[in-house]
Amino acid sequence: MRLYTTKAGSRITRILFGRCNVYLVQKNNTSLLIDSSRRAFRRRLIKNLSRMGIHRLDYLLLTHTHFDHAENAAFLQREFRARVIVHKSEADWLQRGDSPLPRGTLWPTRILTDLLASRLQLRLLYEPCTANFLVEQQQDLKTIGLSGKIISTPGHSRGSLCVIIDDEIALVGDTLFGIFPGSIFPPFADDKHALADSWSRLLTEPCRLYLPGHGWAITRKTLARKIPN
Repeated sequence: MRLYTTKAGSRITRILFGRCNVYLVQKNNTSLLIDSSRRAFRRRLIKNLSRMGIHRLDYLLLTHTHFDHAENAAFLQREFRARVIVHKSEADWLQRGDSPLPRGTLWPTRILTDLLASRLQLRLLYEPCTANFLVEQQQDLKTIGLSGKIISTPGHSRGSLCVIIDDEIALVGDTLFGIFPGSIFPPFADDKHALADSWSRLLTEPCRLYLPGHGWAITRKTLARKIPN
């Protein structure tokens, strides 16, 4: 686990790292989990939350509803009493446990999705979950006791969300990727042009660090360098 702390005192702990990163935001006795990872990592997720003394979550925000971010959503809602937040446009997918895969953005991933998308989709269904709160364009986090906001950043999926904490740190899901050195580009995305616009939208916020759903933290300098002219 790794801890990030803002100047205003918000604590962001990376609970899981690897196949899909999961982050816990804490301040003013409020807990907000960002994404839920895959079912295969549920035991490790529970163990790490328990190590932090967390046996109940106030909120779970899904940056989007792809299987690797949402497979444990229903479990956390049921067992940890987490209230689930998702973008309005993806609420139906979450309720069905069937979120469509985006198309590949690189030639190997494009071939994969073009040839095998329908077969893969059947293998990536997950337990359905009904969201408690829906977000559209933007939502202030003051309403739940945190300092920051949720913003819409479509591109990787149509309902992708990012969370800005204290104007310092952004939790960005798959809007940015931190796996490949020198690259922030996701290997899968519904709309590459919308994705580039969302990168520009992120730069209008004064954040210094971006924590992605996959890979390592990304600096503001790296993001600015990758924005298309």
